Amino acid sequence: MKKIYLAYLLLIILSACGSKNTNSVYLNGEIKGLGNDTLYIYGTDKFYNRMDTLLVKDDKFSATLTTDTLVSTWLQFSDGTEYPLYLNKGDKIKIKGSAAELTSLEITGNAPNEELTAFQKELKGLSTPSEKALEEKAEAFINSHPSSLVSIYLLEKYFVQKPQPDFSLIKEMTEHMTGGLKDRPYVDELLDLIQEEEKVSVGKTIPYVNLPNAKGTQISRTSFKDKYLLIHFWASWDPQSMEANAALRRIYKKEEKNKLFALWGISLDIDRKEWEEAIKRDTLKWEQSCDFSGWNTAPIKQLAIQALPANLFLSPSGKIEGKNMSEEDIKKKLEEIEQKEKEKKESEKKLKKQNRR
Repeated sequence: MKKIYLAYLLLIILSACGSKNTNSVYLNGEIKGLGNDTLYIYGTDKFYNRMDTLLVKDDKFSATLTTDTLVSTWLQFSDGTEYPLYLNKGDKIKIKGSAAELTSLEITGNAPNEELTAFQKELKGLSTPSEKALEEKAEAFINSHPSSLVSIYLLEKYFVQKPQPDFSLIKEMTEHMTGGLKDRPYVDELLDLIQEEEKVSVGKTIPYVNLPNAKGTQISRTSFKDKYLLIHFWASWDPQSMEANAALRRIYKKEEKNKLFALWGISLDIDRKEWEEAIKRDTLKWEQSCDFSGWNTAPIKQLAIQALPANLFLSPSGKIEGKNMSEEDIKKKLEEIEQKEKEKKESEKKLKKQNRR
């Protein structure tokens, strides 16, 4: 009886030892020069929708976190710097680095962290890290790692966040990704964005859009009959929009009497007074519209506008001939239109002379 009891007790002890949380992630780090600080780890999707706190003492920190699957998170420092961190159940993650270079950490303990570490080292080896060279390295990594979460990070950083993203290239790279990666919320949302973007890509005709001006009159593309039209999206609360308005003011001053060209400002303001004050203060003499719905205004969704300022350059028939054009791009485009119009008139004159003979 005593032997049976001891055997039973041993079984309980062994079971207790084996009941260790298999969803644990063990994290240890040392970042020289960090001293005593507080760090945060947070996720941005359903797989890790929480924030954890890490206390740093004498440059070192450790924690035991939990997750039941491979997740993409961010390690945030007190100065606002963020670095991607990948966690999976059973991982023993080690982080090394320097407080002087928080954007280049050495992280080991699982495949994606080590892949990103190797990629960052490869970038450091570039003699001239130009934007083009960085993008080429990122594209090569993405195409050769179709199932890595790091590919999503590089896609976002080097391609999606560009002022004028090449959505055809982005789509091509996402098509190479495996099904598991495509099922991630970010990629799913990105593919939806690309689908919307394709509807208003260069060469496409924009959908019908109308908004009221300050007098309440509904304005649409057809209000600018037989004219090339630059639609400019802006807001009084956006500093970059103010810079863009200054550039457009210079263009308008030169092109005010141009019968072939018009400007139409669409604001994302929600306060009428602030909108009207900005128009007056910045001397925006061209047509302005706003329905005070902010980012919920209909044209934002219809025209796949993702950031401010933004613009679309339309032909008289409503075809998109340019997107998010700079001041110099717009000037060049207008010069081309002027030259084309001169050639057209000269051709018509020659034709008339020939008909008179």
